[in-house]
Amino acid sequence: MIQNEKLIINSSEIRAVEPTDDDDNSTGKQLEGYALMFNQPSKDLGGFIEEIDPQALQNTDLSQVLFLNDHNFNQPIAKVGSGLTLDVDDQGLHFVVDIDDSVSYEADLYNLIQKGVVNSMSFGFTLPDDGSGEQWSEDPTTGVVTRLITNIQALYEISAVSLPAYNASSVATRGYDSFINNKKQNNSKGEKRNMTEKTIIKPENEETKAQKEVRSFEGYIKSHGEQRSGLTSAGAQAVIPSEVVTPVFEGANAKQNLAQMATIKQISTGSGKYPISIPDPTKFLATKEELATIQDVDASVKDVAFTAKTYAGKIYLSNELIDDSAIDIKTEVQSQLQQLILNTDNHNVISLLQTLSSKKAANVDDLKKIKNTEIDPAVLGSNGSMVITNQDGYNYLDTLKDSQGRYLLTEDVTAQSGKALFGLPIVVVSNAVLPDVTSQFPVFIGNLPQTIAVFRRQNIVTNWEQFDSYSQGLAVVYRGDYEFIDKNAMQYALLGAGK
Repeated sequence: MIQNEKLIINSSEIRAVEPTDDDDNSTGKQLEGYALMFNQPSKDLGGFIEEIDPQALQNTDLSQVLFLNDHNFNQPIAKVGSGLTLDVDDQGLHFVVDIDDSVSYEADLYNLIQKGVVNSMSFGFTLPDDGSGEQWSEDPTTGVVTRLITNIQALYEISAVSLPAYNASSVATRGYDSFINNKKQNNSKGEKRNMTEKTIIKPENEETKAQKEVRSFEGYIKSHGEQRSGLTSAGAQAVIPSEVVTPVFEGANAKQNLAQMATIKQISTGSGKYPISIPDPTKFLATKEELATIQDVDASVKDVAFTAKTYAGKIYLSNELIDDSAIDIKTEVQSQLQQLILNTDNHNVISLLQTLSSKKAANVDDLKKIKNTEIDPAVLGSNGSMVITNQDGYNYLDTLKDSQGRYLLTEDVTAQSGKALFGLPIVVVSNAVLPDVTSQFPVFIGNLPQTIAVFRRQNIVTNWEQFDSYSQGLAVVYRGDYEFIDKNAMQYALLGAGK
């Protein structure tokens, strides 16, 4: 078995997390980042480089991992279950570690990380002694030799380090020597070398890699989930390539998707808190006398707690579509996925807004009073202010006329509906998503980005499934959350006399 191997990946990261009042540890101070990153090359290790395959941690024992200061077992910081939390995601091994200020070297490490002196992570690991944990390959174009770590048997420590250097063990070196000698031996005999061509190492560019992932995804679909080579996996599920998923989250159906109009935050962990600034008219810059202490007048920031929930759906694919090579499978999957995400986003945003306390507005004047007196003018003056209603509510507003017979709504080419009320663009959602309430029309007035935060984990995973006797396709799983930032930034009114 390979012992005491240590590797620092250039793109690993560590950062100091500012203390918050809600932290459970003694000081509230934490370190957070990635101990290792998948598919990222190491430095030149003397003729070869190393990368870590996304499946390398699939069977790894992580229960006894220590967090150390610079690989020093005499300076332990935390352990899994006691101040150290580990989470394997699609990027790598994410960690959060509590810092105890009463321990001098922990306090020193935290300060050094804040200053940027310590800015890298390293880890110690072992591989199976049968050689199954590594693969050697050579890029036929550049001659770069790569050792791909495919199966880490045990991870015993992760460390914050200042020098991004690599200490290769003698066993790792022997693996490289054996590979090179075998290559030379085959060449001298005129035999064809039995080597696997690399597919994840540069000089392959991002465009080429994306094309390969999409082709692999199409192969996965055509084979009914049997072919998985070239696809990233999350457990037993295949990750849909970013080339397919990214357009779904970036502008697709933007004018119909309420989540796209809210505040969107990307997350890499299943739960946590995200600091988001909120308007506060009581915060302002105060005058300062010479040598006087600066008053606490910082802008208001709210730590919005999130927990990524699991949302599942089905993409139906007929045998005719799968068998017809002329049909763009990627576009078909993308189209159905866009609709699923759109419906999920709108349902969750509306469901959240409907929990606000409603106010009665018998007519448009009552609605105007709510807008003028119940919402801070600074909120309505910011980007993202709008009126949201359903089809019935929009029809009611769109047919109202003033005393001179002119329609009340004004033209607004930037609005989803093409119309504005009180100078605010109107967004119309389906009656099926936002139904009337006792014959009254639901209307939300305010600033959506300041009201709701949408937390997204970009990767969407899938399994090929037989849904019933007649239908089959992809069972997709998306993880995210929808939470209030500031409930006062939006008012809920029920317009009309009702029953």
